[in-house]
Amino acid sequence: MKRPLSVIIAVMPFLCDAIRASEPKPPNIVFVLFDDMGWGQPQSYNPGSALRTPNFDKLASQGMRFTDAHTAAAVCTPTRYGILTGRYPSRIGQFGVLGTWSRPIIPVSRPTVASVLGRMGYDTACVGKWHLGLGWEKEGKGAPEVGERFSKGPNDLGFGYFCGYTHAGNIGTVLEQDRVVEVVKESENQPIMLRKAVDWLERRDPRKPFFLYFPMCPPHYPVAPEPEFIGKSGGEDLAGKGLKGQANPGRYPDWLFQGDAMLGEIMRVLESRGLADNTLLIATSDNGAEHRSYAPFRESKRSIYEGGHRVPFVARWPGKVKAGSTWNHPVCLNDLMATVAEITGAKLPPGAGEDSVSFLPVLLGTTDAPTREGTIHQSAGGDLAMRLGPWKLIFKKNGRRELYNLESDPGENKDVLATNPDVAAKLTALTERHIREGRSTPGAAQHNDFKLSIGGSPKRGKDNGRMGNATRSREPDKEK
Repeated sequence: MKRPLSVIIAVMPFLCDAIRASEPKPPNIVFVLFDDMGWGQPQSYNPGSALRTPNFDKLASQGMRFTDAHTAAAVCTPTRYGILTGRYPSRIGQFGVLGTWSRPIIPVSRPTVASVLGRMGYDTACVGKWHLGLGWEKEGKGAPEVGERFSKGPNDLGFGYFCGYTHAGNIGTVLEQDRVVEVVKESENQPIMLRKAVDWLERRDPRKPFFLYFPMCPPHYPVAPEPEFIGKSGGEDLAGKGLKGQANPGRYPDWLFQGDAMLGEIMRVLESRGLADNTLLIATSDNGAEHRSYAPFRESKRSIYEGGHRVPFVARWPGKVKAGSTWNHPVCLNDLMATVAEITGAKLPPGAGEDSVSFLPVLLGTTDAPTREGTIHQSAGGDLAMRLGPWKLIFKKNGRRELYNLESDPGENKDVLATNPDVAAKLTALTERHIREGRSTPGAAQHNDFKLSIGGSPKRGKDNGRMGNATRSREPDKEK
């Protein structure tokens, strides 16, 4: 018996809704960024660590632990540029960090992780440290006053919601959307950031995917834990152990412990809201530890050596990422762009994510081969390095070159340049090609905004003034 056409038409909307409901929903994506957390600080990376990060370590046990993950740079501003754009910050000459009044370094025309996901139907938010420059209506000295406005910030780069601060040196000035909304004590800032992130998560429509970028302050200075965390970490007292110039160094373990608790609260909310099973949650750091190296790696933040840019990196995605797994090949934080594009099916234009390589096959366990052809590292002072397999060739700004085999010498103690000229030549050619083509991934050649040279000091391009660790800030750089 044939049903009347009117009946078929009437039930069509319900059939369409049922089909849509049965389709797998794209995963939520949460990217938690610690500030200056060294590779050897979490006990999941260094069992002998006297610092406590129980939530980070729990996350590592629930997902994948990356042992050879690297930031785009050895300091925070350029790394954050790399995370959001998927492009090496050396291509714009950004080696150092910005100040409160620094101008934006990401043009609003450049795609970001947030704008790519926004076009794929995601709600997007950035809560925490921005440190990529803002277009202030009027510039001044000191801290901006309540009510002062800016443009060309997170809202113009794909984030529907923003609450944060310019950088750690001005953590007391709270920004929301496009203006200064409050001035608070340093110890009050992170609780505000956490509350804003949690409130945003709890308001999500469960039918719509979301992306939360949560760049926190701990363990970067100012060391300003809330009273409830003081003396609660049980970590070692770091007073007088190299944290020069930092207030309250003895409370450093508590400060890191508070940051870990913030990650734990994000995890709790995802669980309580029934969101955890369909969320890719990544937790990592923006560079190496401040003033402290962790064996076996050499040096710390700012350095071209491994301690400057190798960081802890864990990812959990229930049902997709095998719990307790590890990945021992290099990845870069720049790779977030290509990874989320592949997850969501977004097509990146030629001028986007030029140095981003998807690690989705790694997460899904469908490959055991390295994903990157090579990785360019940079120091705060303008040194570059090329990593390929076990080899790392360093191009010092003064023209000196050093070659290390990280498989046999992870501490970079023995320079083997003289005995491996063929390896050095191969890595030099690869570096030159990646610079010349304006990208390190397949695709049409792109324009660099800054003229790079591996023969000595970087050369200033006429359309970019950010050379080395110089910035456009009108105030002293408090984060170097």
